[in-house]
Amino acid sequence: MKYRIKFISFVLFLFIALNLNAAPRRDAPAAPAPETRLFTDSAGRQVELPRTIRRIVPSGSLAQMFLLAIAPDMICAVSFAYSSDEAEFVPPYFAQLPVVGQFYGAANLNPEEIARIGPDVVIDIGEPKDTIARDMDDIAASIGIPTIHITATLRSTPQAFRTLGKLLGRDEQGEALARFCEKTLASAEGIVSQVGNRKKSVLYCLGPSGLNVLAKGTFHTEVLDWMADNRAVVDNPSSRGSGNEANLEQILLWDPEVILFGPGSIYPAAAADPSWNKLRAIRGNAYYEVPLGPYNWMGMPPSINRYLGMLWLGTILYPEYAAYDLYTETAEYYRLFYSHELSREQFGRLTARSRLAPR
Repeated sequence: MKYRIKFISFVLFLFIALNLNAAPRRDAPAAPAPETRLFTDSAGRQVELPRTIRRIVPSGSLAQMFLLAIAPDMICAVSFAYSSDEAEFVPPYFAQLPVVGQFYGAANLNPEEIARIGPDVVIDIGEPKDTIARDMDDIAASIGIPTIHITATLRSTPQAFRTLGKLLGRDEQGEALARFCEKTLASAEGIVSQVGNRKKSVLYCLGPSGLNVLAKGTFHTEVLDWMADNRAVVDNPSSRGSGNEANLEQILLWDPEVILFGPGSIYPAAAADPSWNKLRAIRGNAYYEVPLGPYNWMGMPPSINRYLGMLWLGTILYPEYAAYDLYTETAEYYRLFYSHELSREQFGRLTARSRLAPR
């Protein structure tokens, strides 16, 4: 009997022990989250990225503008250095960041320096080249760091910001930027709709002599062609930001209602020049210098700064339909896109030559 009780006790003990071991421990640590994730970029490439991204390098100036807007604290190198005038509108620490060049445009990207810095990812943003997938693969291979492309056209920019928001854990900022762009697009569309076929004829003149023009049908004139009648129709429109060479005789033949001068062009001397003064836009004080700071508002480079260009063009071409205050909208843009509180004094300096031509 004594041995039987001991046997039953042993079986009972064994049963309890086995069940305790089989039951899940409530205090057991959860399985660690994976350290990486797969991201499918706009070029259709599946790229393995860190689950949490903290350090980014832009592939060029367009990407830098987007990243400055949504995650300036994550940028650990820049594609170009800001001048002292431009630096007024971006976070002060940007002046201390290493310059690594850009893949497109100047094509002076420094892969060795990027590899030394060791970002989590290199991000390219903008309209894709035909070779975009191969280009991104080449950069990634040369630096050993994941590289992705996110497509952003003039009208798909809101979606690009939402994608970036999810990717970088900045959903709220991405949504705020997307909504500003959508609001600005809707405002410009409303103006263009009301104007109908009564668009103002315009020339965009640039270069030291003002004799280069941004031709109709190029990437650089997308906003201008949409909101105005761009008179610069040429046989071979240049895709470069320097535009097409023209001469004063041709500009006199075009004789637009409004002339936009690029920053650093001949705006200050145009009225006193007898040749330029033959143009009705000059005689009628309907000529303006495109605002600059930190970027050209009309798109040099042609990126999100063009949303400022839409707002500005609406007020100088069709003030009767521009139902907004330019300072208010510009200040909101600078707050959202540059993390900068734009004062009225700064706004006055930026637009001193772009609101009312001298008389």
